[in-house]
Amino acid sequence: MPKVTKVVLTLLKSMEETMRAADGVGLAAPQVGESLRVCLALVNGKVTPLINPKITSRSREKAFDEEGCLSLPKVWLQIPRSTEITLKYTDTAGKTQERKLTDFSARVVQHEVDHLEGILIVDYVTA
Repeated sequence: MPKVTKVVLTLLKSMEETMRAADGVGLAAPQVGESLRVCLALVNGKVTPLINPKITSRSREKAFDEEGCLSLPKVWLQIPRSTEITLKYTDTAGKTQERKLTDFSARVVQHEVDHLEGILIVDYVTA
């Protein structure tokens, strides 16, 4: 579990530059070769750094929507996601936050947390 250090803050800044350059809406540390529970996600229109994010609840209601991934260019798949989640994480000031997220924000965070768990969108495809 990473703490908020200069190294983590520098990584997040670099990740944000990478994400913006690729027109992404999220990026997880493992995607840039760092084995840390750190990611960025577009939450309510704002790039939000998430340190040690944990989804503590998910709605039973799911919605399918097309998702892409910066790790898999040109791959777009219909992925089912919970329409509402509760998220706990540490912000860049080292404070624990808890937020309820819905719809697109919830989808982006679920996608990025999946990366931290070693899950890619192609893992949702069943043969």
